[in-house]
Amino acid sequence: MTVLMTAVIAILALLLAATASLGAAYSARAQAQSAADAAALASAVATYPGAGRAAPPAEARRAAGLNGARLVSCRCPVDSSLRARTVVVTTAVDVTVPVFGALAVRGTASAEFDPRRWLGR
Repeated sequence: MTVLMTAVIAILALLLAATASLGAAYSARAQAQSAADAAALASAVATYPGAGRAAPPAEARRAAGLNGARLVSCRCPVDSSLRARTVVVTTAVDVTVPVFGALAVRGTASAEFDPRRWLGR
């Protein structure tokens, strides 16, 4: 009976650890995606030089950091024309998961910026 109870407790502990791992990974994924969304929106406006903002990657890095993530990549072309442009940003959140160890969970988002609409034209 003692062996059976030990086995049941070990299985329950393993299931608890797996559930905690999935929860931590899911939470980090949501945080990374939220940071990517914010970074894409912040950097999109900065692609237009007349916006008076910092460089697009700097804006993306700042927005990602404020949301607890780090910037992995920023495809944010600066364009002085009035054409619409799309930026794509990838962020990562580092998390330690009990079963899998250290993971970098990523989120990617894109945002379009149309200077004509922004200028009211």
